[in-house]
Amino acid sequence: MARPIVAIVGRPNVGKSTLFNRILGWRKAIVDPQSGLTRDRLYGVAEWSGREFTVVDTAGLDLDTAKDSSQAAIEAQTKVAIDQADVIVLLLDVREGLTPIDREIAQMLRRSRQRVIVAANKADSPTERHFAHEILELGFAEPSLLSAQHGIGVGDFLDRVLEELPPPEVEPPAEEKADRLAIMGRPNVGKSSLLNALLGDERALVSPVPGTTRDPIDTELIYDGIPVVLIDTAGIRRKSSSRDQIERYSLMRGIHAMERADAVLLVLDASAGVLAQDQHVAGYALEAGKGLVIVVNKIDLVPPIERKPAHWRALLARDFKFAPFAPIVAVSARTKEGIGGILPAALEVVGQRRIKMPPNELNRVLREAFLSHPPPSYKGRRLKLGYATQAGGEAPTVVMFVNDTGLLHFSYRRYLEHQIRNRFGLIGNPLRLVLRASDSKGIPPPERRKRRSISPASGEVSAPARRKVRDAAPARGKARGAAPHLSPPPARDGTRPRRPRR
Repeated sequence: MARPIVAIVGRPNVGKSTLFNRILGWRKAIVDPQSGLTRDRLYGVAEWSGREFTVVDTAGLDLDTAKDSSQAAIEAQTKVAIDQADVIVLLLDVREGLTPIDREIAQMLRRSRQRVIVAANKADSPTERHFAHEILELGFAEPSLLSAQHGIGVGDFLDRVLEELPPPEVEPPAEEKADRLAIMGRPNVGKSSLLNALLGDERALVSPVPGTTRDPIDTELIYDGIPVVLIDTAGIRRKSSSRDQIERYSLMRGIHAMERADAVLLVLDASAGVLAQDQHVAGYALEAGKGLVIVVNKIDLVPPIERKPAHWRALLARDFKFAPFAPIVAVSARTKEGIGGILPAALEVVGQRRIKMPPNELNRVLREAFLSHPPPSYKGRRLKLGYATQAGGEAPTVVMFVNDTGLLHFSYRRYLEHQIRNRFGLIGNPLRLVLRASDSKGIPPPERRKRRSISPASGEVSAPARRKVRDAAPARGKARGAAPHLSPPPARDGTRPRRPRR
């Protein structure tokens, strides 16, 4: 099920990136970020009041664009954002009031008839409205006064965003829907050529000029009786290297296509090696909870010794150390070498997403992991597991009820993920561990209800018998090695002799 997209638009220096980071900050307490990734992103998955949505910091609507490329370029950029987003947040600076570029953007948004929420940033004092009265001239609803830097008013703003989002889509049964695979990567790595090689004909436009594909292209096929949808997306390039202003919004088009997919085929260029943007795209997929398959294309341009998958698995282990579970396929779209291994690997990843982990087996694996390698202690406290269960949803998620959610170290989290993967597989899919605080005793309710005493016939003493033995045992002396204080036995005539003086 695709998450709705919320796009933040506005001119420079109004705090779009600050608001973007603030919204994502609400989610960091639930899902920790993957280690080893650069966090300079334009995209993120946020959660508020149990609803997940995608946040995109559009950027690019600036005065320089109007001077260089005329008003038509600005309108073209904004239309792309309008078409792809479900809710548009027009962010303004309440201290400066309205500017000509603010009015132009608002006019285009008003003509689009899309859901628009106006947010007035930098309202550090709830009692100071500054130029909020000017914002009402735009003709939208009452603006949300907030301070992205200090978090003032952000909660009420997110409540308004959830009210404007479309209702969640009804997900069809897994056996009735087709497996959707999004082909993603940097420009000119051969994504469209790879699609044509998988289909056996020229379905997508192929050109040596980077950035030929602008819009995602959905293509259906049947592989071994399984319906599959292949989505060819536009290349995702670095923000600083974007020369064509419209291509800045191709990122949002690709992200929207990725949200509709079950797994991502990350295409690399064997002749160019791994670049930072390849890691960013992999991070996009994992953060969205999608499956990941790394496809190394153009192996016909490298020596024969570097064409084997084993060579690339060893080479990519360092660059993709945050995704060691992702399968790697080495292919050549031009010569069709290795093409036959892409779809089996991708369908295997999609199948692994639907694995159900029985609660009994899952708790057994985690308890054995805790016993064989106890978690480290912090200030005299140690993480204790009450019970665990698999949460519903597309991405494999395990909810652990523990005594303190702040005691899980990131290294121990990786250890637990490794133990779960050893038992259940989950090839090519990210595994999310969500911590919840359990009751004070740290014992799950099912186990508390199932307490029972072992029969003495089994060789063990039951709990009531242990209590009787404990109560009947003589009390120990306070001094170390002191004999227990016992009363002398009664005499034969029934009288108790006097205690001798010490």
